[in-house]
Amino acid sequence: MNNTFAFDTSSLLVALPEIFLLSAIVVVLLLDLFLTKGFKQVTYYLTQASLLITGVLSFNLIGHPEAIILGNSFVLDNMASVFKVFMMGATMVAMVYSRHYLTQHSLFRGEYFVLVLLSVLGMMVMVSGYSLLTLYLGLEILSLSLYTLIAIARERSGAIEAALKYFVLGAITSGLLLYGMSMIYGISGSLNISDIAAFASDANLGSRETLIINFGLVFLVIGIAFKLGAVPFHMWVPDVYQGSPTSVTMFLSTVPKIAAVAMLVRILIDGLGAMHPYWSDLFMALALLSIALGSVVALMQTNIKRMLAYSTISHVGFIMLGFVTGVVTGYGAATFYVLVYVFMSLAAFGIIILLNKKGFEADQISDYKGLSKHSPWFALMMLIVMLSMAGVPPMLGFYSKFFILQQLVSAGFVTIAIIAVVFAVISAYYYLQIIKSMYFEDSEKEIVVSAPMDMKLILSINAILILVIGLFPDFWMKLALSLF
Repeated sequence: MNNTFAFDTSSLLVALPEIFLLSAIVVVLLLDLFLTKGFKQVTYYLTQASLLITGVLSFNLIGHPEAIILGNSFVLDNMASVFKVFMMGATMVAMVYSRHYLTQHSLFRGEYFVLVLLSVLGMMVMVSGYSLLTLYLGLEILSLSLYTLIAIARERSGAIEAALKYFVLGAITSGLLLYGMSMIYGISGSLNISDIAAFASDANLGSRETLIINFGLVFLVIGIAFKLGAVPFHMWVPDVYQGSPTSVTMFLSTVPKIAAVAMLVRILIDGLGAMHPYWSDLFMALALLSIALGSVVALMQTNIKRMLAYSTISHVGFIMLGFVTGVVTGYGAATFYVLVYVFMSLAAFGIIILLNKKGFEADQISDYKGLSKHSPWFALMMLIVMLSMAGVPPMLGFYSKFFILQQLVSAGFVTIAIIAVVFAVISAYYYLQIIKSMYFEDSEKEIVVSAPMDMKLILSINAILILVIGLFPDFWMKLALSLF
């Protein structure tokens, strides 16, 4: 008997970015072993080159016909390609901002860059996962890398505490997510997203099957909400943001959010879109709680990293509201919001890192007093970022909020939209608090900005683009809508 297994290598071209990145990780890991301390910069440049090439390979696949390979477990569509390009771009920018910080705090080590690349690989698998198993695999690669990254500053007790908290809560949540997936698999008989979608949309679905799917849904939503940092699964966010090294906080607060949204789309929209009436109410409750708690608790913070953590929780609430609408334009609005948020968060943490020096974390709001006198240009950049996060026109952040609110009103959720606006107005106060410190209060000590020129340049471009794209947001809105 002749048993042959035909393996089509041409289909692997759609997974070329992932294959290349995995190969690059191995090269960077091995090469770093042989590099002496004086040549560690090579690791940084190799990391950036790996991310750039992966981004170019992903960009070339935009517009490629939808392809599902590897036993229906890996999908390539426009959403996957666009998300990957954004993830590579955001990670490269985060690396530029981090280099100065890592050098200052003796964290410029090869393992840091390898862990970042591994977490990016995990996110890419999550974005293209078309099976519950593949999605879970991507999530674990990401999570394990992040646990280690948070604890990389071993001499800092805050970092160890943050890593332990994130690890314990993350492990519990992974277990709950896996339980939800097993329920869905048990009733549908398949791990594949398209098979689950066909089963969920069956008109003859009995009450028993519906009950089991809904039971599994609850656990899936918990897992996704944890990764996003939504209330009441937000407990890790403030502590991890505050305790981690600022470069890790910046990475953690930006790029994984894109992967979490991608996972949400794959499971809840592509797979269980027919169950939207059941999970949308749960999403609405989580979203409103996140907006309310994030906006109110942030008012009481004196630590800027902790304040931005609660701000993130509030932003996550707005992203989730986009998915509550149940229409394609609502999903597009949520996608647009998450990409804008990543843009803004990178700039905010970039400025914190810019002011950071050895022995001075620049993580208190009081540290920004008189910044306009000592560094008027970067005070202006921080002003643009804070106004954008507050949702003040014509900044990019205004349009992301407006787009979400517009979709809510169109879908008939007028009361929800009004509540969201009220809390958005409340949240504007703590952003204005930082502006007040910078422009209207005097500092007792001089603020010196000493950072590499590439960091200053990229940071300035990052902040200016928030204003410029805010004046012409149409292209980016249309791009977000075209992904669905």
